[in-house]
Amino acid sequence: MDLASILGLVICFVLVIFGIVFDKTAGVNFGAIKNFLDVPSALITFGGSFCCILASNTLSSYAAGLKSIALIFKSSAMDVPEIIRKIIDLSNVARKEGLLSLEEAAGDIDDPFLQKGILLVVDGTDPELVRAIMETELVSVEGRHKEKIGFWEDLGAMGPAWGMIGTLIGLVNMLQAMDDPSAIGPAMAVALITTLYGSILANWICAPVASKLKSKNADEMMVKEIEIEGLLSIQAGENPRVIEEKLKSFLAPKDRGSNEEEGGGEADG
Repeated sequence: MDLASILGLVICFVLVIFGIVFDKTAGVNFGAIKNFLDVPSALITFGGSFCCILASNTLSSYAAGLKSIALIFKSSAMDVPEIIRKIIDLSNVARKEGLLSLEEAAGDIDDPFLQKGILLVVDGTDPELVRAIMETELVSVEGRHKEKIGFWEDLGAMGPAWGMIGTLIGLVNMLQAMDDPSAIGPAMAVALITTLYGSILANWICAPVASKLKSKNADEMMVKEIEIEGLLSIQAGENPRVIEEKLKSFLAPKDRGSNEEEGGGEADG
C-alpha cells in the first residue's frame, strides 16, 4: 500500500473541510458544510467532465482509465538493486556454465519481461534482434501507461472547463432573476460552487493521480532498460563486475552502495 498517496489525498480533504468549517469568530461550524453541497452543481461539473471523457474514449478504454486510479495506492514491487543483483547472478552463471544454463534459471524468475529476454538469449537470437524485440515491448508497455496518464490529464482539464460552464449557467439564471432578490443568492451559489467543484476535481484528484502514474511509469521503464542492458551484456560475455558498474549507473549515487558487495565476487573466476 502506497501510504504517500493515501495520506496526501486524505490530508488535502481534511484541509478543505477545515477551511470550510473554521470561523475566526464563531469557531468550528460544521453546519457550513451544507452550504458547499449542491446537486445541480455536482451534476454539471462532475457529470459533464466524466461524460465528456466518455465521449472521447471507447467503453473499454474509459473503464481501464477509471480503474487505473487503484494503481496509485499500490506500492511498487520493483526493487532495483535486487534486480541488478539478480542480473549479476545470471551473468556469473552464464560465465561459468554457458548461456544455455540460463534456461533453468529463467524458471525461477517472476518478471515476465526479464524471463522473455533470457529465453531469447538462450535461443541464440542475434543481439540486435533481442534489443529490437525487447524495446518494442517496452514501447508498447509505455504506450499503454500513457493512455491511462492521458485519461487523468484530460479529465483534469475538463473539470475547470465544466466548472466554468456551470458558472455561466448560474450567472444566466441570476441575471434572469434580478427582479427577485431572493433568487439571486442561490443562483450565484451555483455559479461559484461549480467553479470550486471543477478545481477540486482537477487539483485534488486528477493532477495527483496523473503525476503518480507518470512516476510509476518512469520507474518501470528504467527497470526494463536495466534488464535489456544487462541481458545484452551477458550475451556479449562481458565481465560481471563490468556489467554491475554499467547497471549501477542507472541508479542515483545514494542508491548504488547497496550492490557494492553483490555480484562482483565471482567476476574473476
